[in-house]
Amino acid sequence: MIALGCDHGGIELKEKVMAYLDKCGIAYKDFGCYSKDSCDYPVFGRAAAEAVASGECEKGIVICTTGIGISISANKVKGVRCALCSDTLSAKMTRLHNDANMLAMGAGMVGENLALDIVETFLNTAFSGEERHQRRINLIEG
Repeated sequence: MIALGCDHGGIELKEKVMAYLDKCGIAYKDFGCYSKDSCDYPVFGRAAAEAVASGECEKGIVICTTGIGISISANKVKGVRCALCSDTLSAKMTRLHNDANMLAMGAGMVGENLALDIVETFLNTAFSGEERHQRRINLIEG
């Protein structure tokens, strides 16, 4: 299951991601927000991140206007490795090397087509499992 979270700046892109996940038969849980009314991204980024950290959800996708604030918020949750990606190569490499369990995107930075390609790459790329990468993840986790 994929945890989803966004603020008002990311709601339209989150809805596109939800439609993509529906089309692919991928289960998700939406932690909000649910309208275009101004809101605070840390609330929704943290809720999605906590679901990933607890094991309720396998991975997460969070979206705000730039992706920066919501990725910082998600990364405050122990056990979360949230990568802000605006291209498919970054999405691939963060899964291969960092075993990132959350993806952040900026709705104002990437269009719908690119965003969905990023999501597809992130969800379909496995961690390499290489010792050097696992060692580095262990150092990150402290």
